[in-house]
Amino acid sequence: MRPIILDVEASGLGRGSYPIEVGVANTEGQVNCSIIRREPQWQHWDPRAEILHGISREILLEHGKAPAVVATMLNEQLAGQIVYTDAWGNDSSWIALLFDAAELPQQFRLESLRSLLSDGQVDIWHKTKEKVTAELGYTRHRASHDALILQQTFCQTAELAQRQKVG
Repeated sequence: MRPIILDVEASGLGRGSYPIEVGVANTEGQVNCSIIRREPQWQHWDPRAEILHGISREILLEHGKAPAVVATMLNEQLAGQIVYTDAWGNDSSWIALLFDAAELPQQFRLESLRSLLSDGQVDIWHKTKEKVTAELGYTRHRASHDALILQQTFCQTAELAQRQKVG
Protein backbone atom coordinates (compact mmCIF):
# COMPACT_ATOMS: atom_id res chain seq x y z
CA MET A 1 0.00 0.00 0.00
CA ARG A 2 1.19 3.49 -0.81
CA PRO A 3 1.31 5.91 2.10
CA ILE A 4 -0.06 9.41 1.57
CA ILE A 5 2.90 11.77 1.35
CA LEU A 6 2.85 15.52 1.91
CA ASP A 7 5.66 17.92 1.12
CA VAL A 8 5.95 21.64 1.83
CA GLU A 9 8.10 24.24 0.12
CA ALA A 10 8.77 27.31 2.24
CA SER A 11 10.09 30.85 2.17
CA GLY A 12 13.25 29.65 3.89
CA LEU A 13 14.27 27.64 6.91
CA GLY A 14 14.00 28.54 10.56
CA ARG A 15 12.33 31.30 12.48
CA GLY A 16 9.85 33.40 10.53
CA SER A 17 9.67 31.08 7.51
CA TYR A 18 6.27 30.14 6.14
CA PRO A 19 4.72 27.70 3.68
CA ILE A 20 4.54 28.76 0.05
CA GLU A 21 3.54 25.47 -1.60
CA VAL A 22 2.09 22.16 -0.45
CA GLY A 23 1.98 18.98 -2.50
CA VAL A 24 0.32 15.64 -1.78
CA ALA A 25 0.74 12.21 -3.35
CA ASN A 26 -2.37 10.14 -2.55
CA THR A 27 -2.68 6.36 -2.14
CA GLU A 28 -3.20 5.95 -5.90
CA GLY A 29 -0.01 7.84 -6.69
CA GLN A 30 -1.87 10.88 -8.00
CA VAL A 31 -0.48 14.27 -7.00
CA ASN A 32 -1.83 17.74 -6.48
CA CYS A 33 -0.16 20.94 -5.51
CA SER A 34 -1.19 24.39 -4.32
CA ILE A 35 0.80 27.60 -4.16
CA ILE A 36 -0.03 29.56 -1.01
CA ARG A 37 -0.51 33.33 -0.99
CA ARG A 38 1.59 35.09 1.63
CA GLU A 39 -0.16 36.52 4.65
CA PRO A 40 0.76 40.15 5.51
CA GLN A 41 2.56 39.09 8.72
CA TRP A 42 4.64 36.50 6.82
CA GLN A 43 7.72 38.53 5.94
CA HIS A 44 10.75 36.21 5.97
CA TRP A 45 12.18 35.51 2.51
CA ASP A 46 15.39 33.64 1.79
CA PRO A 47 16.66 34.12 -1.78
CA ARG A 48 18.50 30.78 -1.53
CA ALA A 49 15.18 29.00 -0.96
CA GLU A 50 13.74 30.76 -4.01
CA ILE A 51 16.65 29.49 -6.11
CA LEU A 52 15.99 25.96 -4.86
CA HIS A 53 12.23 25.79 -5.50
CA GLY A 54 11.94 28.40 -8.24
CA ILE A 55 8.89 30.09 -6.74
CA SER A 56 9.22 33.87 -6.61
CA ARG A 57 7.25 36.33 -4.53
CA GLU A 58 5.61 37.45 -7.77
CA ILE A 59 4.40 33.90 -8.47
CA LEU A 60 2.94 33.72 -4.95
CA LEU A 61 1.10 37.00 -5.51
CA GLU A 62 -0.17 36.04 -8.96
CA HIS A 63 -0.99 32.34 -8.45
CA GLY A 64 -1.18 31.84 -4.69
CA LYS A 65 -4.37 30.69 -3.01
CA ALA A 66 -5.49 32.02 0.35
CA PRO A 67 -4.38 29.86 3.30
CA ALA A 68 -8.05 29.08 4.09
CA VAL A 69 -8.58 27.71 0.57
CA VAL A 70 -5.50 25.47 0.78
CA ALA A 71 -6.25 24.32 4.34
CA THR A 72 -9.86 23.50 3.40
CA MET A 73 -8.68 21.53 0.37
CA LEU A 74 -6.20 19.57 2.50
CA ASN A 75 -8.88 18.78 5.09
CA GLU A 76 -11.31 17.63 2.40
CA GLN A 77 -8.69 15.39 0.82
CA LEU A 78 -6.99 14.07 3.97
CA ALA A 79 -9.55 14.15 6.83
CA GLY A 80 -9.09 11.38 9.35
CA GLN A 81 -5.98 9.98 7.69
CA ILE A 82 -2.34 9.65 8.65
CA VAL A 83 -0.15 11.58 6.24
CA TYR A 84 3.63 11.20 6.09
CA THR A 85 6.47 13.63 5.46
CA ASP A 86 10.23 13.22 5.31
CA ALA A 87 10.84 16.51 7.13
CA TRP A 88 8.37 16.32 9.98
CA GLY A 89 10.04 19.00 12.12
CA ASN A 90 9.74 21.67 9.44
CA ASP A 91 6.64 20.50 7.60
CA SER A 92 4.53 20.09 10.74
CA SER A 93 5.39 23.66 11.78
CA TRP A 94 4.55 25.07 8.35
CA ILE A 95 1.27 23.11 8.15
CA ALA A 96 0.36 24.34 11.65
CA LEU A 97 1.10 27.92 10.53
CA LEU A 98 -1.09 27.42 7.43
CA PHE A 99 -4.02 26.15 9.50
CA ASP A 100 -3.52 28.90 12.07
CA ALA A 101 -3.68 31.56 9.35
CA ALA A 102 -6.78 29.84 7.93
CA GLU A 103 -8.34 29.72 11.42
CA LEU A 104 -9.25 26.06 10.81
CA PRO A 105 -8.50 22.87 12.74
CA GLN A 106 -6.25 20.40 10.95
CA GLN A 107 -8.28 17.21 10.38
CA PHE A 108 -5.44 14.82 9.53
CA ARG A 109 -2.38 13.63 11.39
CA LEU A 110 1.10 14.35 10.07
CA GLU A 111 3.76 11.74 10.92
CA SER A 112 7.39 11.15 10.03
CA LEU A 113 7.93 8.91 7.02
CA ARG A 114 10.88 7.44 8.91
CA SER A 115 8.42 5.70 11.24
CA LEU A 116 7.30 3.48 8.34
CA LEU A 117 10.77 2.45 7.17
CA SER A 118 12.36 -0.87 8.01
CA ASP A 119 16.12 -1.07 8.55
CA GLY A 120 16.36 -2.68 5.11
CA GLN A 121 14.60 0.29 3.53
CA VAL A 122 16.82 2.78 5.35
CA ASP A 123 19.91 0.99 4.03
CA ILE A 124 18.86 1.43 0.39
CA TRP A 125 16.86 4.67 0.66
CA HIS A 126 19.29 7.23 -0.78
CA LYS A 127 20.41 5.14 -3.72
CA THR A 128 16.81 4.25 -4.56
CA LYS A 129 15.68 7.87 -4.23
CA GLU A 130 18.37 8.98 -6.69
CA LYS A 131 17.17 6.30 -9.13
CA VAL A 132 13.51 7.30 -8.75
CA THR A 133 14.35 10.98 -9.21
CA ALA A 134 16.25 10.19 -12.42
CA GLU A 135 13.43 7.96 -13.71
CA LEU A 136 10.80 10.64 -13.13
CA GLY A 137 13.01 13.28 -14.74
CA TYR A 138 11.95 16.13 -12.49
CA THR A 139 14.33 19.04 -12.75
CA ARG A 140 12.49 21.45 -10.42
CA HIS A 141 12.32 21.08 -6.65
CA ARG A 142 8.53 21.35 -6.19
CA ALA A 143 6.23 20.02 -3.48
CA SER A 144 4.18 17.63 -5.63
CA HIS A 145 7.31 16.29 -7.35
CA ASP A 146 9.01 15.72 -4.00
CA ALA A 147 5.92 14.00 -2.57
CA LEU A 148 5.76 11.60 -5.51
CA ILE A 149 9.50 10.90 -5.39
CA LEU A 150 9.22 10.06 -1.69
CA GLN A 151 6.20 7.84 -2.24
CA GLN A 152 7.77 5.92 -5.11
CA THR A 153 11.03 5.59 -3.17
CA PHE A 154 9.09 4.16 -0.24
CA CYS A 155 7.32 1.62 -2.46
CA GLN A 156 10.50 0.55 -4.27
CA THR A 157 12.54 0.24 -1.08
CA ALA A 158 9.75 -1.78 0.56
CA GLU A 159 9.70 -4.18 -2.38
CA LEU A 160 13.49 -4.47 -2.55
CA ALA A 161 13.85 -4.97 1.22
CA GLN A 162 11.17 -7.67 1.14
CA ARG A 163 12.92 -9.48 -1.73
CA GLN A 164 16.23 -9.34 0.16
CA LYS A 165 14.53 -10.90 3.20
CA VAL A 166 12.97 -13.69 1.14
CA GLY A 167 16.03 -14.27 -1.06
